Amino acid sequence: MKEGILLCGHGSRRKAAITSFKKLVTILQERYQDDYEVDYGFLEFNHPTYEAAVERMYLSGIRKIYALPVILFAGSHAKNDIPYELNTIQGYHEDLTIQMGKHIGVNSFLLDLAVKRIEEALAPLPEISRKETCLVVVGRGTTDPDANSDVCKLTSMLWEGMGFGFATTAYSGTAYPMVDESLQMVEKLGFKRTVVIPFFFFTGVLLERIYGHVSDRNAQSAQEFIYTAPFGTDELLLKAFDERLEEAKTGTAYMNCQLCKYRKQVVGFEQDYGKEQVGHHLNVKGILFEEDEKPGQNSTSLGSKIKKVLGI
Repeated sequence: MKEGILLCGHGSRRKAAITSFKKLVTILQERYQDDYEVDYGFLEFNHPTYEAAVERMYLSGIRKIYALPVILFAGSHAKNDIPYELNTIQGYHEDLTIQMGKHIGVNSFLLDLAVKRIEEALAPLPEISRKETCLVVVGRGTTDPDANSDVCKLTSMLWEGMGFGFATTAYSGTAYPMVDESLQMVEKLGFKRTVVIPFFFFTGVLLERIYGHVSDRNAQSAQEFIYTAPFGTDELLLKAFDERLEEAKTGTAYMNCQLCKYRKQVVGFEQDYGKEQVGHHLNVKGILFEEDEKPGQNSTSLGSKIKKVLGI
């Protein structure tokens, strides 16, 4: 019997972000088509929800599903929201097994892909010594210092490995420093060029905001500020999914709980120790109506026509 893969997305209010996500779905469907039925779902804003995606796989005869989070770092989404949703859904069917894979996290493929995006951004520009160039790595930012520290680790590895004069980490939200604050601080260091690499899969509200901050700083400063493209559907990222799938199959997809604020009393976050695992996206699940279209298909449904008329 064929097994299933559920690609667990977050969801976005930007159509371009969902289009890019569905492109990834299409690529992975083709990549795994001989052995798996690949479907996808979202935590918030978009359809299908995880529940709807699992239900259509179940109705097609799938009884074992490997859930792969399309998430870079393990904040509350990977630790709480997705497991909560999947555990709830699995309880609907006695003969259904859902095994959750690990988030992408810190791995050699992501590191190599970051190097690739940085080199692509620098290639068309006049050469400046790496020692005169600063690197700013931008993560999503969470209330979990364990997840934020993963971004810092990658910053350090890129800094040392690529020989930048200085490197620091910023966040698009929730954590400190925010992007604009970080760029202002970096400017005072006097580097000729600053490269900003957002650790994001696709475009979206947050990435557009990051690009806006970088462009504004570049226009106001005598120094040069540039940004890289998102990770997209690069082959290196696909290899990372291969790795996470294999771990889910063999039962070695362990979450890093060594410094997890929900498992240990971490300084400054003592109140979160032992918190119940509960999702927080119930109010915005599928809020943007029905599923627009399945990957590779054009939508002709009545719901989609209504959405176009309403401009949403």
